[in-house]
Amino acid sequence: MPVIRSSEAVTHEIHGARFVSYATPLTGSKELCAWRGEIPAGTKAPAHTVNREEIFHLLDGELLITLDDDTHRITAGDTLIINPGATLSVENPTDRTAVSWVTTSIGLQAKLADGAVITPPWAN
Repeated sequence: MPVIRSSEAVTHEIHGARFVSYATPLTGSKELCAWRGEIPAGTKAPAHTVNREEIFHLLDGELLITLDDDTHRITAGDTLIINPGATLSVENPTDRTAVSWVTTSIGLQAKLADGAVITPPWAN
């Protein structure tokens, strides 16, 4: 069983957020990916449609999450299930960084409103 030390995690940054990658095929995972998300105060990520289910658990802070047309205010301890095909946007309207833990299956892609497709390295 591989152990990924915090010092071995790989950090990626996009759209003002930080993704600290722990479980990926590069670290020995065969089916799942997992990462810590850090969403700074005032960040509003662009809406994107995902092709894989994601489980999004908020560890610290508060966020506004829009899934398709429904907006939810979530706080530490809340968990979202984001189904394939759902359109997601994340906003941190507070004055402190929010921290999440996310899992998904290998192969996640996100399609932006302009048609651009992102294949995040923390989920592939």
